[in-house]
Amino acid sequence: MDNRTNTIAGWTLAALGTALAASIVGGMIFVHHGAPAKPGYPVEGVADAGGGAEVADTPIATRLASADPAKGADVFKKCAACHTINQGGANGVGPNLYAVLGEAIGAGRGGYDFSAALRGVGGNWDFEKIDHWLKSPRKMADGTKMTFAGLSNAQDRANVIAYLNAQGSNLPLPPPPAPGAAPAGATPATGGNVPHGNGAAPGATSAVNAVDTDRRASTADIANTGSPASGAPSVDPHAAARAPH
Repeated sequence: MDNRTNTIAGWTLAALGTALAASIVGGMIFVHHGAPAKPGYPVEGVADAGGGAEVADTPIATRLASADPAKGADVFKKCAACHTINQGGANGVGPNLYAVLGEAIGAGRGGYDFSAALRGVGGNWDFEKIDHWLKSPRKMADGTKMTFAGLSNAQDRANVIAYLNAQGSNLPLPPPPAPGAAPAGATPATGGNVPHGNGAAPGATSAVNAVDTDRRASTADIANTGSPASGAPSVDPHAAARAPH
């Protein structure tokens, strides 16, 4: 075998040796270390190994402190196809929302035909209840007519609530909780009655708690199928045209 042949054979053996060593080292790294205990950055829709629980929203009182009603007016455009918000505005597919905060849930609104599910929540619209309602209407009142799936962005909800409050309600904003304070548990007296529909969250202690504990689907995955009762006097076909844009 001449020198040229020996040189080629030597380089070939060296390359094979390098590839084998790299394969062994790579196997040691990935087999023994596996996936990191915690991802370097969160990925939406990927549950962690600790049980897959959602990260709790910052309390609404905290979010309202930095809420922007002007941004809320922009978010409200998603609602304007079904709701008016001007004083004296007509009910449409949904009720007029002028001065809605502080009023009874599922009552009034010029005779709007509310679902039994929403009437069953009880109490008045406060900041906590309307925040959870906007997050997921169906989770809070299973069987509701409201077809809107909800607003998953917590600050968007705070902004639109600030906007709603400025439209005739003008309730004083709740003080933000002290840093590190444990959240108060919602009871039927404070968070509305427990929903009882076939799709209601099992084990919920209140309507608000039903939204917090229902992990069967994210807000964006829920599609409500309810619709206003045929011939309901609250349905105004011209309401959408008069809604603010």
